[in-house]
Order: sequence, then structure tokens, then C-alpha cells
Amino acid sequence: MLSSWGKSSAGFGRKKLGAKPKLLSAGKSGRYHFTLHSEYKMREYHLSRQRVIRIIRAPHRTETGIVENTVAVMQPASTKRVNGKETWAQELWVMYKVIGEKKLSKSMLEKALNQSELKIISTWRYPGISPERDPIPSDILREITRGLEESELNE
Repeated sequence: MLSSWGKSSAGFGRKKLGAKPKLLSAGKSGRYHFTLHSEYKMREYHLSRQRVIRIIRAPHRTETGIVENTVAVMQPASTKRVNGKETWAQELWVMYKVIGEKKLSKSMLEKALNQSELKIISTWRYPGISPERDPIPSDILREITRGLEESELNE
């Protein structure tokens, strides 16, 4: 005797012939706009939208992007302590652009992170520890964190 679940034409776990793979579409998540390229890279490197947003909001390192008027931010994939020093095997990078800004200066980053919409251009994993290239000065980063703290207190 066959049970009712055994009668389906497609079968359990089988794909129908001629089924097309699901295509990604560039989307918006709050004030973050994801390009189609970034969606494909997120899928390739197994990164969620929330993980990408977390990298932007709490980066371990921030640098100017290789493309004009972009910012690249990095977080280690996972960290461990060796002899009291933090180390990691992989880095997660996100490159984004502030929408509506013609020219992005380092001093305007604070305002951009708090109020502007961001266009996520690309994401990638870097094996190992990448060399620093043109990092954003620490005094600018202090201003950004101070501005973030003030905005959280005002809310």
C-alpha cells in the first residue's frame, strides 16, 4: 500500500526537470543598497546581509577604497589569542560608497556613516592578514566614534 506522500509527481527532494535556478536581485535593506555584484559575492563567500552590515558598523580596520570615493572596511572572520596577541586566519572585507556624495573626505566619514545611505559595492574574504594600505588616521576614527556615541545618547 502506498502512503499519500509517496504519490507526488516530483517526489520528495527531487527537482523538476527544466526548473531554473533562483536569480538574485539587487536589493535594499534599510539605508543599505546592495549591488547585484555584492549579492553574488555574499553568496559565494557565505556571508549574510546582517554580517556585511556588522562589518560596516564595527570594523577592525578602515581604509580608503581602491575605487575613487569608496571606503573599505575589514573584520577578522574569527580571532584567537596567541601569547596575548590577537590573531586570525581570514579577513572579511566590504567596499561601499556613500550615496549622494560627490567627493568623500576622511572628515566627512562621520556624517556619512550616521545619516547617509550606503551602496555596498563588493564583499570578499582575504586569506591571512592583509598589509595595511592608506589607513584612516586614528584622530578621524576617534571623531567618528565620538559622533556615534553622541548620536546614540541623543536618541
